[in-house]
Formats: sequence, structure tokens, C-alpha cells
Amino acid sequence: MPPAIPCGAAGGTVASAAARCDPARRILWARGLRDFGDGLVAVVLPAYLVALGYGAAEVGAVATIALLGSALMTLGVGVAGARADPRLLLLLAAALMALTGLGFAGATGLAALATMALVGTINPSAGSVSIFVPLEQAMLTHASPDARRTAVFARYSLVGALAAAAGALTAAGPEALAAAGGVPRLTALQSTFLLYAALGLCCLLAYRPIPSLPAGERRTTLAPLGPSRGIVLRLAALFCVDSFAGGLAVQSLLALWLFERFGLSLTEAGLFFFWSGVLSAFSFPVAAWLAGRIGLVNTMVFTHIPSSLALIAAALAPTVELALGLLLLRSALSQMDVPTRSSYVMAVVTPAERTAAASFTAVPRSLAAAASPALAGAVFAAGHQELPLIACGVLKILYDIALLAAFRHRKPPEEQ
Repeated sequence: MPPAIPCGAAGGTVASAAARCDPARRILWARGLRDFGDGLVAVVLPAYLVALGYGAAEVGAVATIALLGSALMTLGVGVAGARADPRLLLLLAAALMALTGLGFAGATGLAALATMALVGTINPSAGSVSIFVPLEQAMLTHASPDARRTAVFARYSLVGALAAAAGALTAAGPEALAAAGGVPRLTALQSTFLLYAALGLCCLLAYRPIPSLPAGERRTTLAPLGPSRGIVLRLAALFCVDSFAGGLAVQSLLALWLFERFGLSLTEAGLFFFWSGVLSAFSFPVAAWLAGRIGLVNTMVFTHIPSSLALIAAALAPTVELALGLLLLRSALSQMDVPTRSSYVMAVVTPAERTAAASFTAVPRSLAAAASPALAGAVFAAGHQELPLIACGVLKILYDIALLAAFRHRKPPEEQ
């Protein structure tokens, strides 16, 4: 990999050089690029697999394999990343993203697609569940004082959500290209994965000037976790329940539900997920504001429960208008725990444990989420389309109650 470009090495003032090398700004750019690709692919992936002749069970299986692969790579980051240079690992992850897009654009066989889903960076989830996240979170926390940490994570989540929403809206592009340009639909769908590959290369360029994390914030022992092991394990266990529930309604499967239950077109689904993403995005600054008044844990719980009730109601809605309205309400609330959860984890562990803590709380989330899309796909195929959505809502409510009971008295530094 190319070495980092020293701040100020190029021409210009010291201030402009520092801005170019600002890790937070670079990470926000990269987050926007890769989440745009994730938002696009999450909607296009089920349509692409159906165009290749596969059904709901295969869509669910590929989503499960992709999430399982993400979990395994994130576990590797937790073990090695606590001692390695996060910048180098981010460069390698960006290169892998480019290779993943090229692989999906050229493959049609289920075995090949499943293999690339396992070892690549394809994300079938509405959220950013990937190898990138723990590395970026550790570097953002290093660059942010405690009083600003939640606001920085809210901005980080805002950029990702807006970019993912724009990506979902762009999912209408393949159909428009096929209709207007006479391009075969399958070829148009494959072109989205070439765009995904190009975005991976752009991420690599965004990460390249970031300076390495100081050696003092990396662990020198073999054990990736130290004094914070207990709290990390308890949080990981709870996050496991939340992610298993979320995997029952990942964006790709929710798109499939809208296709089959109400007959939405790819263009209509892309428009819905765009507005869904916009609502989620603008909930992040609200979450940071609310956390400053009622605390991080309370913000996570008291916004999450109403969103789960809205999902259950949407699964039982008799009309498409009511279902979409309830799902939009869910979107306005369901992701407010994202910046607050990330900020909380980073706040209650030591600096040298941040990469490992972010990874080890993300791994059970990915593993648990990996188990549920295949199950949801099988239930869909059996004709019980509403059951995965109801189960998702019920399990998430149970998680919220358990989180509040276990951690309401464990305060981050800014709340003490």
C-alpha cells in the first residue's frame, strides 16, 4: 500500500494542509462513498438475483453469507487491529471493496456469488455493518474530545445515512437505463456493481492521507481486551439480540417484502428507501441533542421501542399507503441508537481497547444478523411474509428493556 502523505507536504498554507489531512473529514468522505454503494446494492441485489433466476430463499441465503463474512473479517480486525495500524487496514478494506464489485459484476452462478459475498464487502443491510466501522470509530474517537464525541458520531451516521438514501434512490437507474438505452436489464443491473467497485477505489484515495494512530493507543499485549472486558462482553451479548432481530428485516428482504406483498416496482422501492434513509439521517443530530439531555442509554431505549411497535403495525397493515407510512415512522426513530450506541461503547472503554471493543461488539451483531436473513427468506418462501417483521419488532423491544435494566447506571464521562 502507498505510504501516508505527510500533512503540509503539498503546497498551500498550514491550515489548508491540516484540513486536507484531517482524519475526521477523510473518514466522513469515505463513509459517504461506501454507504452510497451499500444503499444502491442493498436494493439492487435482490432484483439482480431474481433476474438471474433465483428466488426468496437464495436471496436470504446470500444476505446471510454476506453478513457472516462481515462478522469473520470484523473479528479479525478485533484481534489484529488492536495492535496494527488502522489506516493500513482501512486501505486494504477499500481495495477489497473494489474487488468485490468487480466480482459481482462478472459472476452469475450461485456458488460464485455466495463465495464473493463471504469474502467481500457487499452489505445487504440498511445499516453500515462492515469491516470499516470499528477502524473508523477508533480513529474518530481519538480525534474527538468527550464533550464532542456523540456529536461527531451523529455527523458520521448522518453522512452515511444520507449517502445510503441517495444510493437507494439511484437504484432506479438500471431500469431507466434498460428502458431508455436499449440495454438488457441484466447488464444494467450488473453495471451497478462496477460503480460499487469504483467507489471502493475512491475510498482508498480518501483514506490514503490519514496519519497513523499513535502507538500509545494500540495494545502491545496479545490480549485485545483488558480492563473493559466485562462490560464489552455484556454489551456484545445484548447487541447480539438486537442484530438477530434486525436481520429478520434487512433492507434487501424488506424490499423483497414490498415487491411481493404490494407489487412495488424497483423504482418505487428505491424512492421509498430514499425517503426512509433521509428520515433516518436527520434523526442522528436529534439523537445527539437528546442524549445531551436524557443520556445515551435512555436515548437508545426510548426511541427504539416506538420504532419497533411501528414495524409490527406495518407488517399487519392492510394497505400499501398505511404500511409505507408506518415504515417511514419507524425509519425516523429506529436509527437514533446508532450514534449513541457507538459513542457509548467508545466512552466506557480505555483508549487502547477502542478498536477491539468496537470490533467485539460488532462481531456478535454481524453473526446474529447473519443467522436471520436465511431464516426470514425461508419463512417468506413458505408464504408467511409478515412473521419475520413481527418477530423483529418483538425481539427488539425485549432487547431495549434488557439494555435499560443493565446499563442505566453506567454513565459515560460527559454524564458524570
